[in-house]
Amino acid sequence: CRFEGRYLLVQGTRHLYKIHCGSGNILMSPNDKYLCIVPDQAARRDKEPIYLPFEGDTLWSVIISKAVLLASDEKITDPTILLQL
Repeated sequence: CRFEGRYLLVQGTRHLYKIHCGSGNILMSPNDKYLCIVPDQAARRDKEPIYLPFEGDTLWSVIISKAVLLASDEKITDPTILLQL
């Protein structure tokens, strides 16, 4: 991962992903195709809370979660995400 301008760039196996640091939106190379990944709020409520240095800033929590997921994009099993890849 690296920052470039307003984006966090994440190199996965399938694509290079650009996560916008202001919105959390994801673009995939080579054509900047939009990738829609929506956080599962129900799954978050069921787990023990993890306190992070940016606690309270839900956008950064979402961005980091997306970056971790996309860095290992070969392990994604969700059919909705796979259809977009």
